[in-house]
Amino acid sequence: MTEVQKLMIAVVSVFVVGFIMVGASKQESNEQKEAASQIRTLVAMQEMANQKCPKLILNKTGSQVYFPSKTDTDKTSYVTLEWIGDKDSNFKTASCTLHLSIGGVSKLVIDDQVLIDKKVEH
Repeated sequence: MTEVQKLMIAVVSVFVVGFIMVGASKQESNEQKEAASQIRTLVAMQEMANQKCPKLILNKTGSQVYFPSKTDTDKTSYVTLEWIGDKDSNFKTASCTLHLSIGGVSKLVIDDQVLIDKKVEH
């Protein structure tokens, strides 16, 4: 075998080993898949709540809200966003809960007055 052939075999071997290592590292375990799914679910709930809740609060109070002062979630089924009104706002506190099972806002409370309260099946 010539030196050129040995060098070509070595280069091909390095590429084969590299492809095998990359292929093996890309396989996800069930735990990784579950964690990724949970993150996607949480992001989807947050996005939906950040779209729906400020619109509802604006419609009910006439005041625009932007960033919640508090967020609560179980990371799988609901997210609650809470706002504290500014001195220019038409409300003191607002709380909006979105449940994934109903696909929308299940509870809206503004200044301790419940405006939306939908039953959520568990």
